[in-house]
Formats: sequence, C-alpha cells, structure tokens
Amino acid sequence: MSEAVAGPMSTSGPLAYDAVARVIAFFLPLALLAGAFGSQYLGGLYPCEMCWWQRYAHIAALLFAAPAFHFAADSRTSRTLVLLALLAIAVSGLIGVYHAGVEAKIFEGFTQCTALSKASSTAELLKQITQAPLVRCDEVQFRFLGISMAGWNAILSLGGAGLILLLTLKARRA
Repeated sequence: MSEAVAGPMSTSGPLAYDAVARVIAFFLPLALLAGAFGSQYLGGLYPCEMCWWQRYAHIAALLFAAPAFHFAADSRTSRTLVLLALLAIAVSGLIGVYHAGVEAKIFEGFTQCTALSKASSTAELLKQITQAPLVRCDEVQFRFLGISMAGWNAILSLGGAGLILLLTLKARRA
C-alpha cells in the first residue's frame, strides 16, 4: 500500500497537461476581460478602438475554450478548441504589442476617427460627440509598474498562449 497509484486525479501525464491547458485557455481571457471591464466601469478608464480589438479576441477565446469542458480533456475535440482559444489569446497579445508600440510612438496609430454613431438626428449626433469621452489609442491612461494596460495584455496573453502551447505539446508527447 506504500506505492502511489495514478488515478483520474493524477497530476502528471497527458490528461493533466491537457486539463491545465484547458483551464488556462478559459480563465486567462476571463481574468483579462474582467480586469478590462473592471477598469472601465469601476475605474473610469474608457477603452480606445484598439482596446476593444483586444477584448474581442479574448471573447472569441472564451467562446472556444468554454465548450472544451464538455469533452474529455485529452480528446481531439477539446484539444482543437483549446488550440483555437490559444490562437485568439495570441491574437489579442499581438494587438497588445502593436497598441503598446503605438503608445510608445514606435508605430504610427490610426489618424482617422473609428467610432461609429447610432444617432438618428443631427442634434443627437452633436450631443453624442460632445458627451463622449475622447480616448486616443496613442495615449496611455494608466500604467502599472511602468507598463500600460496594452503592454500587460501583450505580456500576459502571449505568455499564457506560450504556456498553453507548451502544455499541449507535452500532453501529445506523453
């Protein structure tokens, strides 16, 4: 009875790697979206257009990662969904790199207005324009440890995508 038996709750082997990858693929974009929406609605930091693009990619990642829990972690379907989530997380991270570069004046940002209006009259349009917060993609609203939110998204998203890929590859080799 002194031997350890690897059961379904084992912390090693392909199932464990796939399960951890799946959990990260779901909870990383969920946490980053919670931070983004929290900073907007609780912190008063309004997103620019590129911030929204990063959010859209994380929403796509959630739409891929959530159904993966319906299948066995080591199934082909679950792995495919996790890899699609990984791709969406990486896209958000790459947009974050570009956005941080725009903020640092490394890349040129967009020069035209990208906001869409749903006004039904000229007066309503004028009211929307004058009351809307002006948020530029090339200005940092908040920094933590000297890094903008776009920079943190790039670091966490690309790091998480790399970790998911590493875990998925380890599971396939095991």
